[in-house]
Amino acid sequence: MNDTLDRLRLIRTEGVGPLTYRRLLARFGSVAAAIDALPQLARAGGRVAAMTLCSRNDAEREMAALHKLGGRFLFLDQPDYPAFLAELPDPPAAVAVLGDVALLSERAVGLVGARNASVNGMRLAEQLGADLAQSGLAVVSGLARGIDAAAHKGAMRTGRTIAAVAGGVDIAYPPEHARLQAEIAENGAVVAEAPLGTAPIARHFPKRNRVIAGLSLGLVVIEAALRSGSLITARLANEAGRELFAVPGSPLDPRCLGSNDLIRQGANLTETAADVLANLPDHPSRRGLARDPLFLHPKSGLAEPEQPLYKVDADEAELARARHLVPGLVGIAPVAVDEIARHCQLSVAAISAALLELELAGRVEILPGNRVAMHANP
Repeated sequence: MNDTLDRLRLIRTEGVGPLTYRRLLARFGSVAAAIDALPQLARAGGRVAAMTLCSRNDAEREMAALHKLGGRFLFLDQPDYPAFLAELPDPPAAVAVLGDVALLSERAVGLVGARNASVNGMRLAEQLGADLAQSGLAVVSGLARGIDAAAHKGAMRTGRTIAAVAGGVDIAYPPEHARLQAEIAENGAVVAEAPLGTAPIARHFPKRNRVIAGLSLGLVVIEAALRSGSLITARLANEAGRELFAVPGSPLDPRCLGSNDLIRQGANLTETAADVLANLPDHPSRRGLARDPLFLHPKSGLAEPEQPLYKVDADEAELARARHLVPGLVGIAPVAVDEIARHCQLSVAAISAALLELELAGRVEILPGNRVAMHANP
């Protein structure tokens, strides 16, 4: 129990994101040791104000509140954590789940699209959700208005569905979906990375989107504009090696331009569930849009596998040099850690340790793909 509380305390401490959580455990070997080291690491990175650690009482209250709702936490390095979700470049360190935890480890397909969907789009989403669920797949979506809600409703007619939400699992968003969320929790699963009581705001939705991508073997997009959250989910799914599917729409409808473009770039043209079932892999793979110009890695021309750096052991002399050199090599624009290493001729371990301290000090942000960027207002 103490270890579980310490895990939640570390995850809920300011400045500790999914990548940082793993880097801390790799460096210190235990959650308790990582928590003890946080203030010193933040000071070494240049933090002046005292670091706010999640208290044991706060962690206990959140765990008790989730238990009262009938839910539980799944932690990244424990056996019941969903295996496909763990394969993401930056999987959530913990997720709260209401409903059937085992459902998160079953074969699933994501289904997302426009909030202001057309009647035909919602009808198709509901039919696809029903047909995919009837085939034995779980249907994953984001509980948003429009396509998401239709997909959930269709899946519940014939099978089961998973709702990944942007706020806490105890917060219904949008409010009119409170009953739908409760039904999904009763018959499927509701999952969230955010703490209980968190109201969803704009910056939470990309995190929610990567959970949809991570739980799914493939992602179906219906009615997505050229600049939309659905295309963000598609990009995240592609980066995670998931297969992409898109339903074609009228070129005169702005809601379909993004999904049509996905097909142009190599997504599977999808009209029925049979199109999904015929192209869905058993495990995540690097097919689909790995060749898509929208998602090319700038140097190689390929979707580059993510390999976050977790080894951060370095001798003190080299770490001192890294603390001196690394801040000046990081700017507002993201830069690869390997690129920093080439310029300062320090080991990746020393650079990684220095970046960990800078992140905990609130000066930089560690990004997927071994990239780092300076905060605009450190």
